[in-house]
Amino acid sequence: MKPARPRPRSLPLLIGRKPVLEAIGQGTAIEKIFLLRTASGEEINSIKKLARERNIPISQVPAEKLDGMTRAQHQGVIAWTSLLQYVELQDAISMVVDKGEVPLFVLLDGVTDVRNVGAIARSAWCCGAQGLILPTSSSASLTEEAVKTSAGALHKIMLCRIPSVPQAMDVLRLNGIQVLGTEMRGSIPIYEADITIPSCIVMGAEDTGISKDVLKRADQLIRIPMAQQFDSLNVSVATGMILYEAMRQRLMSE
Repeated sequence: MKPARPRPRSLPLLIGRKPVLEAIGQGTAIEKIFLLRTASGEEINSIKKLARERNIPISQVPAEKLDGMTRAQHQGVIAWTSLLQYVELQDAISMVVDKGEVPLFVLLDGVTDVRNVGAIARSAWCCGAQGLILPTSSSASLTEEAVKTSAGALHKIMLCRIPSVPQAMDVLRLNGIQVLGTEMRGSIPIYEADITIPSCIVMGAEDTGISKDVLKRADQLIRIPMAQQFDSLNVSVATGMILYEAMRQRLMSE
């Protein structure tokens, strides 16, 4: 019988309605909020409203989930405080442009494994990407394991949370940033795409790939040529290969 896999260490907890509500109101970085499915009332409504405004993920869970996280009286609300700071996507783009840099972002579409996210952040930082975009609807929580896997890169690269992938694409497009979707049957190999211009690379989950919306709305679909016929590469490895090509192109164009 295989030994049980150890659970990753959780993030520091905020427990109870008032502590969570006050923390959000004071601007404390919150990674995720867990709400009892049947929880209701004015404070619960306020928590939901503030969480939407600040792009904080909410997970509605049964009582057993909350009881397993703490023995304290949680009142149907527990939040993970974040080890990291988040930046609004528009603010991140503006900061890059103001510094005279050409934007290069990575948008994760359904990548939920914390180790993959950490490894992607590490490659992104090393290859010159300025920001990592994480939709609140389908992204991993950035726990200590993610930070450790990133070798500290998650503390260096700008992290942007936004409600959904389509909303992120809209903001990127409004700022003149091309959206490159990655797909096994993408129309062009990565070395034919021009990544010297403002760009965002969308990486999807290994099992399902990028969403249909990205497939339809991406400015271009790109692929990584492979010597052997195989289903796919690990998403963090694939991201590193594409980002290296982006860095190569940008260094050659200087």
